[in-house]
Amino acid sequence: MAEHHIKTPVSDKTIEKLRSGDQVFITGSLYTGRDSAHKKLIELIDKGEDLPIDIKGQFIYYVGPTPARPGKSIGSAGPTTSYRMDSFAPTLHKLGLKGTIGKGSRNEEVKQALKQHKGVYLAAVGGAGALISQSIEEAEVIAYPELGPEAIRKVQVKEFPCIVINDMYGGDLYEEGKKKYQK
Repeated sequence: MAEHHIKTPVSDKTIEKLRSGDQVFITGSLYTGRDSAHKKLIELIDKGEDLPIDIKGQFIYYVGPTPARPGKSIGSAGPTTSYRMDSFAPTLHKLGLKGTIGKGSRNEEVKQALKQHKGVYLAAVGGAGALISQSIEEAEVIAYPELGPEAIRKVQVKEFPCIVINDMYGGDLYEEGKKKYQK
């Protein structure tokens, strides 16, 4: 398992270096969004309209942060369970999204999209939202403000901590972990 410090947006070359189990620290911009925002993005794609964000080479963090405290850019920002976005992720990867960040397993369709479009799925530590939010330096709502915490935000992060769960080679840290202890 290796440690990687990456800057967004990322290239295929960066994604090719990442393997399940690797630690990743992201600096740059991320987008946030959950199922309601993803549904709106897919509706735009289905209509042939432009997205309100440029997802090429980017990551989407599945989070609905709490309100920011005075002097802070964002409140607690722990990951949301990722399977709720599984039906949307393959389409976004096809359009150039390089990674998603959340918690929990992904379905087979998402894993195939990661292989086909050179993407990764990263996990952030659930239950550590206050700690994670310390790596978020700025946060700005850029689409769907009516969704409140589920609005799409552009966040500037510094050394945002993650672990590669699914890589573009079919590696799956959760499955590897289960096999290690099954007999």
